[in-house]
Amino acid sequence: MNEDFFILMGVLLAAVLLATPIATLVLTLRQRRLSARVAKLEAALEAALAGPGPAPAEAPRAEPLPQPERPPADMIEAVGPWVRAGRPAVPPLPEATEPRETARSEPGLPGPASGDLPPPDRARPEGPGRIAALSLWLRSNWAFTLSAVSLALAGIFFVQYGIEQGLLPPALRVAAAVGFGGALVAAGEWIRRRGGDGEEAPALLLPSTFSAAGLVSIYGGIVAGRLLYGLYGPELTLVGLVATTLGAVLLGWRHGPFLAAMGLVGAGAAPFLVAGGQGATAALYPYYLLVAFLGLAVDAFRLWRWVSVLALAIGTGGAFLMYLGGAGQGGWALTLGALVLLAVVVPGRAPVPEHAAPAPSERLTAVLLARGADAGPRLSVPVRLALGMVAAASFALWYTVEGFWSFGTLAALAVGLVVLSLRAPGIGDLALLPAAAFLLRLWTDLWMASQFTGLALGSRPPETSPPATATALLALAAVMSVAFAGRAFGSVRRPLALGAVLTAPVAAALLEFRWAPGLVLGSLPWALHVMAVAALMTWFAVRWSRLEGRRPMAWAILSALASVSLALFLLLDAAALTLALAVLVVAGAWLDRRLRLVEMGWFLQAGVAAISYRLVVDPGLVWARFAPALPMLAAFAGAIAAVVGARRLLPPERRLERAVAESAAAAWAALLVNVLLTRRFPLIDPVESVNTHWFLTLQALPWLVVAGAQLWRIGSGGRIDLLRRIVAAGAFALALMPLGLAVTTANPLGAGLRGEILGLPILDTLLLAYALPGALFLLGARHLPGLGRLQSALAALGGAFLLLWAVLEIRRLWHGPRIDAPGVLQGELYSYTVALLAGGAVLLWQAVRLRSELLRRLAMAVLALTVAKVFLWDAAGLSGLVRVLSFFCLGLVLAGMAWLNTMVRRAMAGDQGRS
Repeated sequence: MNEDFFILMGVLLAAVLLATPIATLVLTLRQRRLSARVAKLEAALEAALAGPGPAPAEAPRAEPLPQPERPPADMIEAVGPWVRAGRPAVPPLPEATEPRETARSEPGLPGPASGDLPPPDRARPEGPGRIAALSLWLRSNWAFTLSAVSLALAGIFFVQYGIEQGLLPPALRVAAAVGFGGALVAAGEWIRRRGGDGEEAPALLLPSTFSAAGLVSIYGGIVAGRLLYGLYGPELTLVGLVATTLGAVLLGWRHGPFLAAMGLVGAGAAPFLVAGGQGATAALYPYYLLVAFLGLAVDAFRLWRWVSVLALAIGTGGAFLMYLGGAGQGGWALTLGALVLLAVVVPGRAPVPEHAAPAPSERLTAVLLARGADAGPRLSVPVRLALGMVAAASFALWYTVEGFWSFGTLAALAVGLVVLSLRAPGIGDLALLPAAAFLLRLWTDLWMASQFTGLALGSRPPETSPPATATALLALAAVMSVAFAGRAFGSVRRPLALGAVLTAPVAAALLEFRWAPGLVLGSLPWALHVMAVAALMTWFAVRWSRLEGRRPMAWAILSALASVSLALFLLLDAAALTLALAVLVVAGAWLDRRLRLVEMGWFLQAGVAAISYRLVVDPGLVWARFAPALPMLAAFAGAIAAVVGARRLLPPERRLERAVAESAAAAWAALLVNVLLTRRFPLIDPVESVNTHWFLTLQALPWLVVAGAQLWRIGSGGRIDLLRRIVAAGAFALALMPLGLAVTTANPLGAGLRGEILGLPILDTLLLAYALPGALFLLGARHLPGLGRLQSALAALGGAFLLLWAVLEIRRLWHGPRIDAPGVLQGELYSYTVALLAGGAVLLWQAVRLRSELLRRLAMAVLALTVAKVFLWDAAGLSGLVRVLSFFCLGLVLAGMAWLNTMVRRAMAGDQGRS
């Protein structure tokens, strides 16, 4: 009992200490007002006693100074308390010098409130940034902040102390906390009426301090009565919180942003201070919605801006902490949706939003197109608030909520934003954010996808219907597409039209490749789902065909064609699907010819890429090698015929698309030749014919032809030439791989049995494997216009292949079909010498004919090599008259060629002198 007595005395002492400065301030204010009134009375008495005096000389009348025009209200920026604290003083407006009766304010009367409008400057006043201004304000007013926190904690701790000690019944504890808060609010209001509120008022920020602390205490008392004691139900709790919130709105309107900020922070922290870590309950979700509404409602009229951001942050953060504490994901998802609704509706002060343009997509487009220049009007503050809240809610629903709560809330949020933006073009495209989060959730929700796939036809009990998960998800995506299509008008037509034609088809594609609905529903039922999406896109195209701009219609047509392609992919086999894609390519070219839509060209390029993927990878070349001949030929021949027909149908101005079609036809024809060779030659030569020198070269020759054809057609300029060079480089790289194997691992010199040479001498597989590619390289180096600096390199590569062919052919003449035997025969050495001399002579003759200094030097290099071979290699195996005859003949030949070289050099020098 003694301990309780001392505690009570301590509480009373604290109350006395708290009341003392308040009473002192009140008495000071009253004394100042009384002193002012006494001074006025004394002045009036002196004037009456002095009597009338001589009339003063009339002063010259001064012309009034021109008053600066006050800007309209929407041009004046509303500022917060710390922005004013960090802003330099602005000189007052000049007063008129015309004598007039002015009202003199009495000392002690309330000064301007902190929420007053700033000086009417059209330009934004210069000052520190928001972070620096906040720091400066806190350094100037930290005592008021700590005072409000301390007073609010006093009410919270009073309730907590009553719980711990059991001094009062629960009802009285709650009543005491609410009464304490009411007393603080009353004290703050009383001080405001007598001393004003604001940094320039006599009472400074004391009214806001007391009122904010009182609101926090009232919030804490109401929450404690529901969560800790269960004194009343959720209905009465909601009534109390709503009433407190309405009172807080009124107080925030009258006092200024400091009260609003302290009230918001305290209201957000009250449930944690009262209930500790045991207060996470779904009943607090509406509470944090009311807190957010409090800040938004006050700021909707006072336009402090930062108060709205603080309110949304506290409302979202508090609800998220409740979710982490186990309050349930359903309430968390609904709270996010409600916060978005508040962020859209409340700042505009109208039940039907009317946010002005530009929309975020318009602003982004303008910034990208401006490239540093003036991008036009910025986003308005309400649009920025809505954008931030929608982005945060979409991310939270994607990342923190699971199952249909995530999908359903995102879809409802997208549709709701479409409805809210019917008269608000500034937020017309915000619905695309939750739609994007919906699609991203389809790809990342691996657990739900695995649970769905686990119910495949062979895994669930017999006679059980398949789950409707995929159907429901696709239906939600279709609803969003329909909503976007209905809102696709005005300044946000294109973004929403793009969202309409992408949401449902992309959802179908993601479901197919991530969820495998065909295994659960069956291929035909799931293909019918996709065809329904294609029908929906077709309806969009018909609906938009009456618009002046054809781009939305083109997007809808592309989406319908893509959906049809996906449905065909689900139903048809390899060859039929390739043919179906080829037909769609032709259809796209025909639509481009009729409607002149550039998007059809995009579709043709995408179709060519898809067909190439199917011919090369899936099912690819492996399927083509072992599949029946008729389906394989139908797939390749149909695809080639389709792109040839598409090229003829394309308009003349589609130069890039026509080049793509030509390149695809050439490449697929080369693939077909390779496939036919691969299927044919193993039947003739079953001993690993695919790894022989001649077969590898056969694989490379079609790609060399493709590369040469692309380089031959270079000359149009721009992107078309770049495309042809890329295709030529790819084809040449594909040709070099088998040619490199033919020169190295499959070379007859070391390939063993696989290196056996087929055919007659000269007309054998060596001619096919090495001489033919070398001749093609030399012809290309001479006649292809698109080589540039690579011409010499290609000519050198051709010469190397011809030299290799000559060496291998000479060896074949002496050793027969197998040339991998060790050692070199004597006659073989002579043959190499004769071949080198003949080659040098041919090069020298070409140098004379073409007047080429390079060929002349190359011929002399070959002769030098011949001499080195004879003296260093051949002479070691010669003796007797054979040695004499050999060197005699070599000397005569070298003398004749030296004389010819000199004559050629003099003739070329004479030609240069005459030129």
